[in-house]
Amino acid sequence: MIKKITAIHGMHDCLFPNTLIWKNIENIIENILNNYGYQEIKLPILEKSELFKKTIGEDTDIIEKEMYTLFDKNNNSLTLRPEGTTGFIRAIIEHNIYSKNKRFWYNGPMFRYERPQKGRYRQFNQIGMEILGLKSPYIDAEIIIIINNIWKKLNIINNIFLEINSLGTLKDRKKYIKELIFFLEKNSHLLDLKDRKKIYTNPLRILDSKNKNIKILLENAPKLYNYLNDKSINKFKKLCKILNFMNIQFTINNYLVRGLDYYNDIVFEWKTNDIGEGTSKTICGGGRYDKLINNMSNDKINNGIGCAIGLERLILLIKIIKSLKINIKYLVDIFLIPMENNHILKKILIIGELIRNKFPKLRIITSYLFKNLKKQIIEANKYKSHFIIIIGQKEIDNNSIIIKNLYLKKQIVIPENKLIFYLKKIFH
Repeated sequence: MIKKITAIHGMHDCLFPNTLIWKNIENIIENILNNYGYQEIKLPILEKSELFKKTIGEDTDIIEKEMYTLFDKNNNSLTLRPEGTTGFIRAIIEHNIYSKNKRFWYNGPMFRYERPQKGRYRQFNQIGMEILGLKSPYIDAEIIIIINNIWKKLNIINNIFLEINSLGTLKDRKKYIKELIFFLEKNSHLLDLKDRKKIYTNPLRILDSKNKNIKILLENAPKLYNYLNDKSINKFKKLCKILNFMNIQFTINNYLVRGLDYYNDIVFEWKTNDIGEGTSKTICGGGRYDKLINNMSNDKINNGIGCAIGLERLILLIKIIKSLKINIKYLVDIFLIPMENNHILKKILIIGELIRNKFPKLRIITSYLFKNLKKQIIEANKYKSHFIIIIGQKEIDNNSIIIKNLYLKKQIVIPENKLIFYLKKIFH
């Protein structure tokens, strides 16, 4: 008996008609990004491992235990990208294109070896936005405005909420981390083993804990905002003013730190409570990474900001609340049925190409079963076809075509030269 091979744990297939929903969402997002002047960039899935180790942070969960790393035939260490920003900056520096444009977007799969959960898998897909060389908080606001417009277009604006915070500069964080470690050391007996390990490696991540007891403990912990410099505070206040002016609702979350070490100043996350029980789930997250590009290049580019939308969670939310009206009642618009005859087959091939040329958005299938008509109609129903077109020898002799509406169970016979006119009336 042949053993069935299944997909890798945490890596999921997306099947039709879910691919229709996926593509529809991508098109909406891409159209909005293009409308704001963002240029698409295609990035490799595989990068040198040192790229991520140098930029993401040695003590992050991603570097310590989540990366998919392999060695090629030359013993070079390569990694399936766990996120998009570092690969994007590598491409921008390598091709020296940041002087020509400042705004970019990309779309594709990322990989992290973590516990699969609802809407988040080991292979997951993101649409990312990145902006370089602009330091005004107006550009931070533009990203948030764009994302807000995407949620409106997807009809999920009432099912999602925005949290923002300021991390200040690296210097601010070092002062704060010293005080935070001191506090956590005194209360280490209240931490679980996992968070105790983070005290000296990545204490900021403890702030983002979902553990209720740790959240209560952190209420008495030192607050990062008390350590921010005046410049960071003013940037953050200006962003808040812009968002208020644009009537974008938000909450300041002083515990929001993001999971990557390269962030500074403004960070943000869009979350939802509607895709599962328990804690809220992040749909989109991002922030400033002004120093990241300095660590990768000698060029004097001191400003960068970006975010990424997780497509699986977004699709899950849209399916749960049914926010997009995508007609999947009919998966095929027209099912062409030729009766078995070489002359008839040639005729229906010509008819099929004529319809596809005039109606490029229609989904049209030609049957090559050459069974009796009843069996072919059964097949058309399996495909969830809306209409079938039948051509037999009688129709060729009379220059006519049979069109049957499978939903209404009605059919008509029309002259062949009236076909396009009739289809325009149906699919106007």
